[in-house]
Amino acid sequence: MIELINVSKKFNNLQILKNFNMTIDDKKITCLYGPSGIGKTTVANLVSNIISIDDGIIKGIENSMFSYVFQEPRLLEWYSVYDNIDFVLKDIYDSNTRQKKVNNYIDMVELRDYKSYKPKELSGGMAQRVSLARAFAYPSDILIMDEPFKGLDNKLKNEMISSFLKLWSEEKRTVLFITHDIDEAVLLSDTILILNNRPVEIVKKIEKNNYEIKDIKKMLINY
Repeated sequence: MIELINVSKKFNNLQILKNFNMTIDDKKITCLYGPSGIGKTTVANLVSNIISIDDGIIKGIENSMFSYVFQEPRLLEWYSVYDNIDFVLKDIYDSNTRQKKVNNYIDMVELRDYKSYKPKELSGGMAQRVSLARAFAYPSDILIMDEPFKGLDNKLKNEMISSFLKLWSEEKRTVLFITHDIDEAVLLSDTILILNNRPVEIVKKIEKNNYEIKDIKKMLINY
């Protein structure tokens, strides 16, 4: 379990977090849900130690490895699909192990026929599937997903969610998932933490198994 205990963070004179407390369950998908600009990404960046806290304690991330999926695929344009995934594994596995892992994850996101393609030759959805495969191929303990489906149409979004759930069911990680999309929050999350106000606070915690889907949507629509 990851715990944020009385965490504070300020940027210049703007107090983003003050005595903020949060828990993230192991091997579960925890969603940070709330309006844009509220501080969701700041919370994720503190968890992953990209930025430092001003005060407080974060427990449960000691010696953890992180992988990321962002709004944009962030692929290396001069590398193929295969090489974009292989690149992050070169310091971890030998060549034979890397080859098996890369091909396995390419197959899981159904891109076998495209593994020699460069990012500019892929559709946006295909490129994001490469990003998902890369994040899961890397042997991380914690996966940070920062609005990875933003801007996709409904059909493509549903395909991406299916790809993610397929990958996650094969190898469950602790996931911190950021969104302000109701359907994404409901479909993907085990726990939804609704963030609001400034300094940001958790105004409601929703354990998905305790509610009907329609009731969760009613709770989320107000934020």
